[in-house]
Amino acid sequence: MLKPTSTITKVDISKPVSAMDAKGILPMFEGILCHDHWKPYYHYTGCLHALCNAHHLRELERAYEQDGQQWAKAMQDLLLDILADVKAQGANALPAEQAQHYTEGYRNLLKQAEIECPPPDEPRQPGQRGRTKRSKPRNLLERLQLFELDVLRFMVNSIVPFTNNQGENDIRMTKVHQKISGCFRSQDGADIFCRVRSYLSTCRKNDVSATQALTLLFDGVLPDFIL
Repeated sequence: MLKPTSTITKVDISKPVSAMDAKGILPMFEGILCHDHWKPYYHYTGCLHALCNAHHLRELERAYEQDGQQWAKAMQDLLLDILADVKAQGANALPAEQAQHYTEGYRNLLKQAEIECPPPDEPRQPGQRGRTKRSKPRNLLERLQLFELDVLRFMVNSIVPFTNNQGENDIRMTKVHQKISGCFRSQDGADIFCRVRSYLSTCRKNDVSATQALTLLFDGVLPDFIL
């Protein structure tokens, strides 16, 4: 098993971290951050992390269909089996014995994957910097090894989702406006847009429709869930 060190070092994350720090949310966040393994997120050590398994399922499918990696298909099936059992529990955490069974199966699959998808054995060239280039399946394999707890956190903690799709849905309209609908002409305009979208998204998650939310807003009344 690889030591969980190198994959989040030697990367210049200063600019994206500065941008996220400026919003003042993640620096104070102490919950569980579910994301797609973008390395700057791991700068935040005051919270736990969970990785989006929808991303993993897509990458595993590619590794199986395009690179012929049999372990990838088995891992995809395993993650879906775990998800099915979590849903059968009413989205609650799995019993400890069942979680341990799945963890052992996960580790055994990765051991098999080491045989099918070994690390590169090319000798380092004189003056070569950084690590030797890996294939996409190998990069995925090493991530699943190094971040096992973050991959499987959804099965042992009932508040952790299987994917970060909700977060991506919440920012989709911001990206659509930025890239397609005329972009943002000023920082103030971008901040106002994000504030409105955040309000509407929060209302929808609390069973208040966008129409109701905007009506309350113009009437100067807060939704009941805020009170």
